[in-house]
Amino acid sequence: MEYLHTMVRVADLGQSLEFYADKLGLIEVRRIENETGRYTLVYLAAPGDVDRAIKFKTPLIELTYNWDEETYKSGRNFGHIAFGVEDIYATCDRLMKAGVTIARPPRDGAMAFIRSPDNISIELLQKGPPLPRQEPWASMPSTGVW
Repeated sequence: MEYLHTMVRVADLGQSLEFYADKLGLIEVRRIENETGRYTLVYLAAPGDVDRAIKFKTPLIELTYNWDEETYKSGRNFGHIAFGVEDIYATCDRLMKAGVTIARPPRDGAMAFIRSPDNISIELLQKGPPLPRQEPWASMPSTGVW
């Protein structure tokens, strides 16, 4: 058994790609447009996984955009997507400056949560041991749900 991808339904493909690619830094490795099924699939990989994703088509995030309008309920019931990051503070700072709300700040130097435009929880985990606690993160309150 091998992990292939996590599928997330998105309401606005452009807005979702701005979030996942432009802000979060994922890279599009494949796209499928299906006229008959009326959907677009966009496969994204973390920068450190691009070569493996292209060669083995794994691990990936699959954004599924259904062309016919549909309202999706809260993304909280999905669970979350998780990414390991080199520096959780720098990552959260970059995302905040890009307009992303840090729903659960990395107060412990190890874990943070953000939300996608479709309300999907995304967990950011510090690679290796937690970083030493530092401000403004250590005292920053959570925002909303994560």
